Amino acid sequence: MSSIMNIEGGSALPNGTTDNESSSSTSLQLKHNMMKSLVLKYWILLMNAVLSAIGYIGGPLLLRLYFIYGGKRKWIPALLVTGGFPILLIPISINYLLHRRNSSGSTGKFFISRNLFLTAAAIGLLNGIDNFMYAIGLSFLPVSTSSIVYSTYLIFIAFFALLIIRQSFTPYSVNSVVLMTLGSILLGIRQNGDRPPGVTGGQYLLGFLMTIGAAALLGLINPCTELAFTKAAKSITYSSVLQFQFCNGLIASLFCIVGMIINKDFAAMSREATEFGLGESKYYSVLVIAAVVCQMSFLGSVGMVFCSSALASGVFAAMLLPMATVGGAIAYHEKFSGEKGISLAMCLWGFASYFYGSYRNTKKQITESQICI
Repeated sequence: MSSIMNIEGGSALPNGTTDNESSSSTSLQLKHNMMKSLVLKYWILLMNAVLSAIGYIGGPLLLRLYFIYGGKRKWIPALLVTGGFPILLIPISINYLLHRRNSSGSTGKFFISRNLFLTAAAIGLLNGIDNFMYAIGLSFLPVSTSSIVYSTYLIFIAFFALLIIRQSFTPYSVNSVVLMTLGSILLGIRQNGDRPPGVTGGQYLLGFLMTIGAAALLGLINPCTELAFTKAAKSITYSSVLQFQFCNGLIASLFCIVGMIINKDFAAMSREATEFGLGESKYYSVLVIAAVVCQMSFLGSVGMVFCSSALASGVFAAMLLPMATVGGAIAYHEKFSGEKGISLAMCLWGFASYFYGSYRNTKKQITESQICI
């Protein structure tokens, strides 16, 4: 049946509406869906930012607490970094039940693909190595020095993001990386260079090199994670991120458990607990709480990579470094020098620069999408 032209030139559709009205309705619906998706994305991003903040600030403080009060093992704190992965079974199970209810019992599209699982396992092995290297560094270096050296991972993230995923840099992101790197280095100016009591010169050098290596490895892990999400055959949802992190944490923890078995750490834990400065019960409490808090940092980091990019995750984590320094000053009565205050200001400035650049880029994308519609 031929359509009847209305006065304004639009074609009348069978339901009485014109093609102009239908196009306008479709445009409004697309805009509404776009804004709804964007709001949801930012809520998830905010949740992961909170998890990262708790983990990146609380994790090093709790791990250092283990060494301060008599802990001497390296594989135990290495395990704590990813050993809290079983708590992910709670949100994964909830998402699984919801998926089954909404999909009439079908679960084929819920689980991640075999390739993504294998990628998570490979990255988990790298994480296990990274955990052990970081634990060695933290045991031989002062907490401030360890944090300064480890903060260089932002440089490695920027390098590997450019090399692996062809990360595009804006003046805002470059400014952010430079400011936050300089702010982290500034923490080392006029600091006491004395080694911790009982640490030899060789151990101090080993701790420094291990921390640098851990920073470089972490800088490689985040872009690889982003690449895995980008190349995945199935669309990546937050449930996929949880499963990916569970596999990641499982393999990393198994790697550390094997190290503990070889080093006979399990047999030594009871003796170490009785000699712990805060008491035996507090020893196990510190281990459990540290594992949960550290898992928050890893889950938040992977979630931020999923919602944004590896570079954004690295910039946010680097911004938290001075916060950990403030936490150390409060918890362990460390001196908060003027250099630390300036470093805090520079890192916050760098983070604000990156955030503003991301805001402008998102606003530009929305405007271009509206023009296309």
